[in-house]
Amino acid sequence: MSRPFRILGVQQIAIGHEQKSALRALWVDLLGLPVTGSYRSERENVDEDILRVGAGAAAVEIDLMQPIDPQQSPKVHEPRLNHLGLWVDDLPAAVAWLGAQGMRFTPGGIRKGASGFDVCFLHPKASATEPRSGEGVLIELVAAPPELVAAMDRLAAEAP
Repeated sequence: MSRPFRILGVQQIAIGHEQKSALRALWVDLLGLPVTGSYRSERENVDEDILRVGAGAAAVEIDLMQPIDPQQSPKVHEPRLNHLGLWVDDLPAAVAWLGAQGMRFTPGGIRKGASGFDVCFLHPKASATEPRSGEGVLIELVAAPPELVAAMDRLAAEAP
C-alpha cells in the first residue's frame, strides 16, 4: 500500500473548555507558553487563543478553544482534548488517497484553518458508506509549508 503523502509531525493540540480563561491560567500563566495569535469564527462556534511551544520545524501550536455559544454545535469544549493536528506534505494527495480507502471526513473539505494553512478533518466516527475514521479522535490534517517539508527532508537525510 503506497501512500502518496507523508505525515511530518504534530502541528497542534486543540483543547476546549467552557471558559478559555481557565485554560489560559494553566497554559499561559503557570506553564509560560506565549500567546501568538487568536481566532474567532461564528460558523465554527469557536473563540480561541493560539499558543506555541518549541521553535522552528519542531514548534507545536496549543489551541485554547471556547465555544461562542455552548448550546450550539460544534461543541469545541466537548471533549476537552478536542483534536490533534498533523502536518502533511501533500494535503490534496492525502485527502484523495484516504477517501479512496473509505475515510470519512467532516463536512467542509479542504479549507483555510485558523493559522492560515489549508486543513481538512478526519471524522472521529465511521459511517455505513465510509467505514474508516479517526477511531474516536477528530484529526486535522494540515498542509505543511514548503520550508517545513524541506527541513524534515534534511533531518531525515541526516538520521542514521
